[in-house]
Parts: sequence; structure tokens; C-alpha cells
Amino acid sequence: MGNDLKERAKKHITPALVFHTDIEVEKAEGLYVESADGKRYMDFSSGLATANLGHCPPEVLEAAKRQMDSLVHSGCIFRYASQVELAERLAEITPGAIDMFFFSNSGAEAIEGAIKLARHATGRQGIISFVGGFHGRTMGALTLTTSSAKYRRGFHPLLPSVYHAPYPYCYRCLLGRIRKDCSLECYEYLEGILRHQISPEDVACMVIEPVLGEGGYAPPPPEVLFRIRDLCSRNGILLIADEVQSGFGRTGRWFASEHYGLEPDIIVMAKGIASGFPLSAFGASSRLMSKWPPGAHGTTFGGNPVSAATAVATIDKIRKDGLLENSARLGEYALSRLHEMKNRHAIIGDIRGLGLMIGVEFVKADGSPDKAGLERLMGRCLDNGLIIIECGPGKNVARLMPPLNVTREEMDAALSIFEEALP
Repeated sequence: MGNDLKERAKKHITPALVFHTDIEVEKAEGLYVESADGKRYMDFSSGLATANLGHCPPEVLEAAKRQMDSLVHSGCIFRYASQVELAERLAEITPGAIDMFFFSNSGAEAIEGAIKLARHATGRQGIISFVGGFHGRTMGALTLTTSSAKYRRGFHPLLPSVYHAPYPYCYRCLLGRIRKDCSLECYEYLEGILRHQISPEDVACMVIEPVLGEGGYAPPPPEVLFRIRDLCSRNGILLIADEVQSGFGRTGRWFASEHYGLEPDIIVMAKGIASGFPLSAFGASSRLMSKWPPGAHGTTFGGNPVSAATAVATIDKIRKDGLLENSARLGEYALSRLHEMKNRHAIIGDIRGLGLMIGVEFVKADGSPDKAGLERLMGRCLDNGLIIIECGPGKNVARLMPPLNVTREEMDAALSIFEEALP
């Protein structure tokens, strides 16, 4: 089956689509993935932080089956209960005054909708995002994305009136500062953009990941987010929190913004929202959403009845099983074990994370990114049944993102494989 499948894929699947592994999956359940040759793997990628309940969670599949028995598609022709129920659930768990939602299919699509809303509601055009952020690969989202120049190669010109300030990624500060003695020059750089490049009165929104995702899995200093929130509030700029990867319990809270007491004006959600069924959303207050007239945005597949039903089941399962608490608890435990490894292995330069969104940065003796070292480690882990994927502009950061219901025993087993793979 293996060689035949690969050859068939070569003929008909675009080479632009890159897979992190060559595993051909026969079956996936919970934390585990079984390949066509019978090998079993622990999946610490969770399908790119999407399978937050593990693969094929029974309650979610049952919700999908029930919905499929009555309605599979609407295309904005009919009203149906699962979409409204999901909006009600989201209003209960999203931060601040957010209580109204637009449903899409992917994180990039939701980002596109969020910036459209911001521009329409404010009557302004300027957008500020942060160097290192990843917001998607459609043209508007790609303009905001700067986690790696390779994503933008060959696609210029991009969206106009978009400016970039340094993300507060302290281990590799773009401004060359060291966290213990810095004066938050990254925030001062942001203020400089508003002095020298675009007037605050022309800025519709700022878009930021409350935890840097694909750009390096790095939580920012809380005081930077406080200042950004205040800056936006003082100048009538809408703050958009991109919680595509950090949402739905990934950091031990429903959303990473909660760790900072951050109340965004618009929140963008995807990945873990529906346990692998295609769905995304962006939300705002009804006051803000009401500035958008009917027909200002639309969708055919967004908020699909089956995906909405699985999202309701996902939220209910996270609540019922106390998985926010488990994510926080197991994340703290993993960080403590990883810090012990760091003390014994010079290849580990930094450990950081919130909940089960953990980054391990690999470095050479001179402190520069060690992509090759991480590649060797990931290969050894894969040989021993553990799936880990990388991130960061240098592709030297291992991201550990198991399902929220991972057990202490499973975490120990995975971390033991990880440590054994270290040089």
C-alpha cells in the first residue's frame, strides 16, 4: 500500500502541500496514531493543535452522526440549531464583551473576516501586526504573516497599509535586548510606527497572537500586552487576538488572552474548536458587529451544521472532564521535567510555554538556532513512536502539544522518549 499511495499522491497532489511526516495512517484514536504497517505512535502534534480531545473522540463523533441524520448543509438557506447553540457556548467562554460570531472554515478565512470587520467598523484602513506572527496564507492573512519570509516569497505585492512591529519574543529579541535589563523597546518600536509611519487615526486594528505560535511558541511578557491594549483603547484602534492555535484549552485556559486579563475587541478561533472538523470563527461584541450591515460578509460552508454540532460537543467535553485544569496541571509538570533536561543538555537553549503549548528551543554552542539538531531528535523520536513537529523561523523549536486529556503516564512516556533522543 505504502509505495503505491506515495506514487499516486505524486501524480495528483500538489507539491506545494508539505507533510510533516511520511506516516500513512490506518487509524487514529485518542493520543495514538496507527500506521498502515502496524506501528503505533503517540501524537504530540495533535494534528497541529487541532485534536484537543485526541483523535476521533467518541462523544464528538456521536454528535456528528446525530447531526448528519437530520441536516448536513445549509449554505445560508436554512436556520438550524447547532449553529445557534455553538454561538451561545462561545459567548459563555470568550473573554470580555464578545457575544456575537461569524463562522468560517479555516483560521486564515477567519482572519480575513476579522480585518474586514475592523476596517468597515472603524472606517480606517491601516493594520499593524507583529514580526514573527503567523496568521494564515490567503493574501490578506499572508500580509500579516511574518514568521518566515518563505511564506511570502513570490506573492508580492501584498495588502497595502500593513505595518509590522517586533513581537516580544524575548529569547531572540529582534532589537538585541536581554529580558532582565530591557525597557520593552519592542513596545517603543510600536509607538514609533505611530509617530513616523502611520497616524493612529488611520489604524483600524492591531493583530497579535497572545502566545506566538508557528513563529516560535513563545508567551510574551504580560506588560507588553497591557500596554498594547491601552494604546489601542486610547486611539480607537481595535485589538484582534489571533487565538487560532492557542484557543480551546491549549494553554490551560479557554483562551490564552485570559492569562493576561486581555480583553480583545475581536477574537479569532479555529483549530481546536471542533476536534478536527473544519470550522473557524471570529467574534466581537454585538455593538461592534452591528456596525456591519447585512451582506457585508458571507459564506457557503462556514458554520456547517455538522461542524457546529461537533464544536458544541467539544466544548461540552472539555467542561465535563475538567480538561482546562488537566492542561494546566500537565503543562506545569512537563515544563518542570523539561527544565531538568535543559540543565543536563546544552543543546536546549530555552524552555517556555503555557499549559500544553510548550516550546523547546534547540541551539548550537554559540547560541544560534540548531535546526539540524532538532531534525535528528525528531527523527529519533519518530523511530521510537513519538510524533513531534517544529516551528520558529529557524525551524529549531520543538513544539509539544498533546491532547488536553493526556495522562501523567502518557506524558512521562513521551518525555522519556524525548530525553533519550537528546544528544
